[in-house]
Amino acid sequence: MNSQNVCTLINQQDGNLAFKLFSFNDTSHFDHLQRNNFYTLIWIKEGEGLLKVDFSEYTFKEETLFAFSPFQPFMFSTHKNIEGIAIQFHSDFYCIHRNPQETNCETILFNNIYQAPFFTVDEETAIKFDFLITQLKAEFSNNEEQNYELLVPNLKVFLGNASRAMAKSQIEKPTFTDAKTPFVLRNLKNEIESNFKEKHSASDYANLLHISSNALAKLVKSHYNKTLTQLITERILIEAKRELYMTSKPIKEIAWSLGYTDEFYFSRLFKTNTGISPQMYRDTVGFGRATLN
Repeated sequence: MNSQNVCTLINQQDGNLAFKLFSFNDTSHFDHLQRNNFYTLIWIKEGEGLLKVDFSEYTFKEETLFAFSPFQPFMFSTHKNIEGIAIQFHSDFYCIHRNPQETNCETILFNNIYQAPFFTVDEETAIKFDFLITQLKAEFSNNEEQNYELLVPNLKVFLGNASRAMAKSQIEKPTFTDAKTPFVLRNLKNEIESNFKEKHSASDYANLLHISSNALAKLVKSHYNKTLTQLITERILIEAKRELYMTSKPIKEIAWSLGYTDEFYFSRLFKTNTGISPQMYRDTVGFGRATLN
């Protein structure tokens, strides 16, 4: 289906959404909790309000691009109308994991637990985005054979530009004022990346960094807008999702590799934080298992 404001591509094999691009001029699309089984990019061109995502809340204003992973819970709250463009795509349509360096969006745009899931779109980037969105729409309106062969290449370019813009915004953002703070948090990030499969508690990392649990908790909350336990859990879940997505390993084996001897405890942890079971995630996010293993 396509119209002036909506372009939709459905996977003919299972009837699920493959790709969708649409414009909006009110809050009705995102004013309730979203847990989609596809990636979502939302470019707010006009308006402001509050974003609720995972365990955190952020205020936002116009010219902001948001990036949400499959089953990442989010919603917008605002008393004013918001206007913008949304792009949604399923992993079956374009898999960001197959060639991670292709767009760098796997760890910059999506699944970056150390950064807020949005950035301000500057004038230069806005021009690029508008051009690429026009190209994506043209592929629908001018395509009589409905093979849409340029959709993925143009989506890749959009994702690549968005990843570069987000990386640039993180570099330019004056996040730290205390010289000791970035050192501690850089070390925390390194320790989480090295130990999240074995160490799951906040006190584990406080001990590794030789800092009190309370002091570390305050630093993490101040700079990441989430608790240390949430930070650790999110990192574990990212790895679990990759394993569920990219492999056909039994869930018990995935749980064991992440330091959980009790498969059912791991499954409860996963469902509590994503809203679905590990098996349902594997089944609904989907991928071509035969081509990946």
